[in-house]
Amino acid sequence: MFDVAVFGSLFLTLFVIMDPPGITPIFLALTAGRPARTQKRMAFQAVCVAGGVITVFGLLGHQILNYLHVSVPALMIAGGLLLLLIALDLLTGKTDEPKQTKDVNVALVPLGMPLLAGPGAIVSVILAVQKADGAAAQVSVWAAILAIHVVLWLTMRYSLLIIRVIKDGGVVLVTRLAGMMLSAIAVQQIINGVTQVVRGG
Repeated sequence: MFDVAVFGSLFLTLFVIMDPPGITPIFLALTAGRPARTQKRMAFQAVCVAGGVITVFGLLGHQILNYLHVSVPALMIAGGLLLLLIALDLLTGKTDEPKQTKDVNVALVPLGMPLLAGPGAIVSVILAVQKADGAAAQVSVWAAILAIHVVLWLTMRYSLLIIRVIKDGGVVLVTRLAGMMLSAIAVQQIINGVTQVVRGG
C-alpha cells in the first residue's frame, strides 16, 4: 500500500521548490525581535497554512482555478508581485508594523503563502494527485506532502537557534540578504509566469 518511487519523486520535487534551507534566512528576518515562543508558534502556523493550501489545491485545484478563470501563469505572476513587495520592505527596513498584525501577516503571508505554498508547489501537487492511480499511489502522494511539511517545520523551528548566535547586528545583515534573495525569487517567478503567457499566446 505504498509506492516508494511516487513518494520519492514528489518529496524531492517539493523539497527543491519549497526549499527548507533557503527559507531559513527569510524566516529569521521576518520573525526577528519576537519572543522565542511567538517565533515557534509562527513557524507552526506558517506550515499549517501551507499544508492547508496545498491540501485544498491537491483535492480541488483544477476546479478552483477553472471556477475563478485563473491560469497557472497568472497565479505565478501574482505570487511574484506579492513576494516582491515583501522583499522591498526587508531591503529598506520598513517592517515596523503593529506587532499583532505583523505576527498574523508573517505566518499567513508571505511565509505560509506564497513562499511555502507557492504556484510551483501547488501545480506540482495538483499534477501528482491527478497522476496517482490507485490507493498506493495516492497514499504515497499525501505521505510525501506530509513529510515535506514536517521537514519545513523542523527547519524553521530550529533555525531560531541561529538568532542567539548572530545577535542584533547579524539579524540586520540576514534581513538584507533575505530581501535580496526574496526579490530574486519574486522576479524569477514573474518572469516564469510571463514566459508561459507568451508561449501560450
